[in-house]
Amino acid sequence: MDTIRTKTSSESSVIMTELVLPNDTNVFGNLMGGRLMYWMDIASALAASKFCNSPVVTASVDNISFEAPIKLGNVVYIEARVTRSFNTSMEVHMKVWGENLQTQVKYKSNEAYYTFVALDANNSPIRVPQLKTETDEEVRLYDGALRRRQLRLILGGKMKPEEAQELKALFS
Repeated sequence: MDTIRTKTSSESSVIMTELVLPNDTNVFGNLMGGRLMYWMDIASALAASKFCNSPVVTASVDNISFEAPIKLGNVVYIEARVTRSFNTSMEVHMKVWGENLQTQVKYKSNEAYYTFVALDANNSPIRVPQLKTETDEEVRLYDGALRRRQLRLILGGKMKPEEAQELKALFS
């Protein structure tokens, strides 16, 4: 009998730190969005892999909106953790912060959700642990994950809008 494993979000927690160097910036001296997305993919993949104890591949990247630029010489902190697991996939939420080391001002740059699928040695999807929530914020993120998943599936052409019961409940 296959027992379903459970893990907490904190067991997947990763904080990645990077320094913004000249090669990471655009002509305005701001961190390039593509470079940040690359770092976010690494941080979120680490969190997902840590959660399921196996290699993972990126399945989707949600909308990323930039609230504040991160300047040359600033530090970037990417906080990543699993917010919900499904059968073979996991949603990872990230918060991105910038910090000016001279003034010691830390500010939020953006946040996003990435989805990963766990793979076995033959590159086939495998079952992932179930997520056990511990805090009010984790419950909020967990509850919203099913709606975000249904929206991803609709946008990816893998679900018909009329099948998205969680999304329908928001509007009825």
